[in-house]
Amino acid sequence: MYTDFSDVYDRLMRDVDYEAWAARYARMLGTAPLRITECACGTGAITVPLARAGYAVTGVDLSGDMLEKAMVRARSAGVDIPFIRQDMRKLTTARRQDAVLATCDGINYLTDEKSVKAFFTSAAGCLKPGGKLLMDFSSAYKLEHILGSNTLTLDEEDAAYIWTNTWHGKSRLVDLDLCIFIKDPSGGFRRVRECQTQRAHTEAEIGAWLDECGFRDVRFSGSRENEAPGETDERIFVSAVLA
Repeated sequence: MYTDFSDVYDRLMRDVDYEAWAARYARMLGTAPLRITECACGTGAITVPLARAGYAVTGVDLSGDMLEKAMVRARSAGVDIPFIRQDMRKLTTARRQDAVLATCDGINYLTDEKSVKAFFTSAAGCLKPGGKLLMDFSSAYKLEHILGSNTLTLDEEDAAYIWTNTWHGKSRLVDLDLCIFIKDPSGGFRRVRECQTQRAHTEAEIGAWLDECGFRDVRFSGSRENEAPGETDERIFVSAVLA
């Protein structure tokens, strides 16, 4: 996953306000400096702003191609960030962390209970007592009703895509099939195909699994930072503290 997609990922996500996203995490984290690890960091769009804010952050992702783009982003921003290729379900750190983050749908890509709990357990092993596990994920409402079994399209001068989704109600899985065309310097278009699967975890499941893995003070919020998620909120943020 993400081998060719890493070349076009930032282009397709250009309208996302990552600075605001990172700022929300900074408020959840508290005063810097803190030692943190961000899992599923992708091309570093949240990692870099956190580093600029004074956090000692390490970026972790399973995709080497994504991490290469993240390193370029960090160098361009003038920040020193270690990026490590690692499976978040087997997370290890050289030193205990003040916080572990799983951003941008990281846990949606963990499509069964065993995988999610493996991540929670490994994160707990990397945290100091009282350390925080912070996450955000696409809600069940978004995966079922916004993505659902729908086809989304984009048609711009230098890029286009056909994004076909298939929702499986019984398993609460959604298959994402993206066919992307990106204009190259020669004036032609390069085709990139990316297939992914996400699961619609519920707040009840996440809360129960966190409890089983040793976390307490589990809090959920939606589009409004200090309010519980609404029925139509598309993104859910989670904060939990290691007991």
